[in-house]
Amino acid sequence: MPDTTSLTSLTIAEARDKLAAREFTALELTDAYLTAIDAANAQFNAFITVTHDKAREMAKASDARIAAGNAGALEGIPLGIKDLFATEGVHTQAASHILDRFEPRYESTVTANLWADGAVMLGKLNMDEFAMG
Repeated sequence: MPDTTSLTSLTIAEARDKLAAREFTALELTDAYLTAIDAANAQFNAFITVTHDKAREMAKASDARIAAGNAGALEGIPLGIKDLFATEGVHTQAASHILDRFEPRYESTVTANLWADGAVMLGKLNMDEFAMG
């Protein structure tokens, strides 16, 4: 497996091609990003929520689809999701304390399309409250 820095430096197209060639797994790629997030998020506060378990679960499912030859356009690609988009069962607050305890029971169209194409959710990205910045 390549080192963490080399994995997190790839473009989406490079990562997609290397995943398809099985140079590394979606789980290895996801773990590299989670390691980088864990190391830097306290300083940068880029993520409101990091979804370690969900990310690994989604990455394992991507690896299975890649192995079966059923890869989507974004299969195994780890992404941060703006906290504005509802993600079923994952804390979503639009960066506002008004929605501190909100966990949607539905998926936004944006994220549903990403998941259908095989993307992996790393967590929810920080932003201006209600995206009004």
